[in-house]
Amino acid sequence: MAESVTSEPRADSEQLSRSLAQLGQLILGKDQPLRLALCCLLARGHLLIEDIPGVGKTTLANGLARTLGLALKRVQFTSDLLPADILGTSIFDREANRFVFHPGPLFAQLVLADEVNR
Repeated sequence: MAESVTSEPRADSEQLSRSLAQLGQLILGKDQPLRLALCCLLARGHLLIEDIPGVGKTTLANGLARTLGLALKRVQFTSDLLPADILGTSIFDREANRFVFHPGPLFAQLVLADEVNR
């Protein structure tokens, strides 16, 4: 059975236009990449941005998170990065006498993987 659509296309279109305008004020002259990034996230896809340093990749991630109201976490890929640094870890709580899982950045709605090439 198909899900019923409860939103109004005109209101959704206006919200998308406002979001693109906000991003456009943050990152100047990159209208097409902004549209593509927003479309990718709305389609629940993954987005890989490769470019030279200093062109606004991190700023784009921060702007998308703020504009869409998403939780953003950043992972700095270094040579000593461990799986627990990304996934999180379980830490023993003496008062509760049990292990408590502390989620890592991978559990955010938007994850910025920085310097993956290192």
